[in-house]
Amino acid sequence: MMDTEAFREFKTGLTFLRDNYAQKALPHMRRAVDLDKNNPYYMSYLGVVLARSEQKWGEAERLCDSAVRMKRNQAQLYLNLAEVYATAGRRDEAVEALQSGLKFARRDVRLTIAMNKLTRRRSPVLNFLGRKHPLNRQLGILRHRTLQIFAREA
Repeated sequence: MMDTEAFREFKTGLTFLRDNYAQKALPHMRRAVDLDKNNPYYMSYLGVVLARSEQKWGEAERLCDSAVRMKRNQAQLYLNLAEVYATAGRRDEAVEALQSGLKFARRDVRLTIAMNKLTRRRSPVLNFLGRKHPLNRQLGILRHRTLQIFAREA
């Protein structure tokens, strides 16, 4: 009985969160966690809601980190932790969370997509040409390979 009520609260909170109503999602997520304290998904999403609605970064990070420790192979938990870091303006930690997610949940493309959104791209080699110009693309590949060689040697 309590599990289904917790799941119902979680679904309601998730709907509000996906519609960008984090404040409305908060009581539902809290109730879901209260009803099922050992569910890593409930904990993780409560962390996301706390970060978005009340900017309680420490508590949000703690909840998401605990959830990741409970289920290391679930990509969504790493995505939630990265979202908390990114919302707090801690971009580097968000990238680190996604990188560790890639170690444990390798085949989930969502981690790679999120990583690409967070990492900064270098400017085009030739600024007066567009990023997709063939010359810029080839020079960019050459620059990337050269930097990788120097990084290995250092």
